[in-house]
Amino acid sequence: MQVAKKKNKPEEKHRETTVEFLASLAAVLVTGLFIITFVVQAFEIPSSSMEDTLLIGDHVFVNRVQFAPETPWVGPLLPYREIRRGDIVVFLHPAEPGLYVVKRIVGVPGDRIHLRDGAVYRNGKKLDEPYVMHKDGNTYNPYRDNFPAVPPEGYSVAPEWQLMMRSYIQGDDVVVPPHNYFAMGDNRDVSYDSRYWGFVPKENVIGRPMFIYWSFETPPNQYLQKEAGARLTFLGHVVLHFFDETRWRRTLRLVR
Repeated sequence: MQVAKKKNKPEEKHRETTVEFLASLAAVLVTGLFIITFVVQAFEIPSSSMEDTLLIGDHVFVNRVQFAPETPWVGPLLPYREIRRGDIVVFLHPAEPGLYVVKRIVGVPGDRIHLRDGAVYRNGKKLDEPYVMHKDGNTYNPYRDNFPAVPPEGYSVAPEWQLMMRSYIQGDDVVVPPHNYFAMGDNRDVSYDSRYWGFVPKENVIGRPMFIYWSFETPPNQYLQKEAGARLTFLGHVVLHFFDETRWRRTLRLVR
């Protein structure tokens, strides 16, 4: 005699309550806020000083952790390291409070730096810099191209740096002091950098740009616009031309 097998009833799926949904949403928001606040930060490139490595209108994510002071309880879990020559860093401008700047580190503490005819010499050796652009090569600027041999007077050099620079010059070189860095833009002829305002204190460094998450054709002077009307006009332009003026080839490009 055959006995009919009872069919197992499918288990009912647990329905998420409103409280559980809100708790999950809150956890995601808190995690995202933590990452944005302490781990990565979004920045827009406002000037041409780092062309062609970074263009005006490039939007980058910056790693805020890598160059931060190491903490004992999470040190082994996070990739802390010291700033190295050649690193691209975002930092607070030492001469203009509140202004974020992105440049490449050319000199670390103890390095001796000078320029001759636009070429950089570090510790007596001429640097090979394939990333450097000279887009204003038809003009000659004695101070810019032969730093620090030419006196800074009359060359848009920050007054504080004019006074301080002399104390750091040894022979033909300027010597980078402890806990400071010498930074320059890749677009070497137009970059307003350590030649003009001095060293970057270690505590001013925010982090290292990791990759470009979005790039949009942006006018060179857009970051100078302060009026709400001008900003709203450009925002409308972005909405209308998002697809045809986005530089799609630069999306997710690593910053090196």
